[in-house]
Amino acid sequence: MVESYLAYTGLRVTDLERSLKFYTGFFGLGEVARGDNSSGGGGVSVLLRDGFTGQKIELNYYPPGSKYSVPYVPGEGLDHVAFRVADLDAKLKQLAAAGFRPVRKGDPVEPMAGFRVAYLADPDGNWVELWQQPDPMPSAPPETY
Repeated sequence: MVESYLAYTGLRVTDLERSLKFYTGFFGLGEVARGDNSSGGGGVSVLLRDGFTGQKIELNYYPPGSKYSVPYVPGEGLDHVAFRVADLDAKLKQLAAAGFRPVRKGDPVEPMAGFRVAYLADPDGNWVELWQQPDPMPSAPPETY
């Protein structure tokens, strides 16, 4: 069984519909999942997948009033890189032993009960999301998250 895998790269956007048209229209990426956590102070996310390579990108829009809606600086739009892990606590312990600490931990994600997430900064300060969900790790790359 695999212990972790690169799930997707998150990109912060200022206009979700404009960005959707760009990535789907110019590059042929297809929408495979959508989430809205704006009522909880978060934002709206859309997962896109390249039909040829299977690579995924998540577009994240944080509306005014969101706790993550901060001034946008072009070139600083990489929101985070995400890795699904089999055991979040074990992975955090491994990273802590190397000096990496969470910058944010425990954001609830509905409606998936048992879903756990933590964020840490990589050596250059880029955010890395680690997430665990209750179902077992897949034996083959999944179509969505």
